[in-house]
Amino acid sequence: MKRGAVYPGTFDPITNGHQDLVRRAAGLFDRLIVAIAANPNKAPMFPLEKRVDLARQVLAGLPNVEVVGYAGLTIEFARQNGLGIIVRGLRAVSDFEFEFQLANMSRHLSRDIETVFMTPQEQFTFISSTLVREIAVLGGDVNEFVHPIVAEELRKQRRG
Repeated sequence: MKRGAVYPGTFDPITNGHQDLVRRAAGLFDRLIVAIAANPNKAPMFPLEKRVDLARQVLAGLPNVEVVGYAGLTIEFARQNGLGIIVRGLRAVSDFEFEFQLANMSRHLSRDIETVFMTPQEQFTFISSTLVREIAVLGGDVNEFVHPIVAEELRKQRRG
């Protein structure tokens, strides 16, 4: 039996690693919402509306995937949207401790919502939005790490 899930994050910007994880998670769940966090504690390169727009363009070919922006607790977003699973990506062991704490806190806040961890395909394990932004800001080529639409937006941002 499949169910609905949420894959939350800041997606600043969405990378090929994110895209891979979304594509594979979409095969596991009837409905997958990619929830892009406003997250006022971070200073994103792209405003929320642009991050949502880019993700929608990149993920347009996945019929059971919806992209929305949100603010507040992910657990509350999941509850309000009737989603019983939070999908989180783990690239390396260094991600595990934080993600483990987050999953335990989520379970404490809501026992009826589970966290599922997924790992990226090997070629995406070293890609992070932070590194992609840094490479782009310094004038490097990010074409290998992001969708062409995202690469163009990063170039525009640099030219500013």
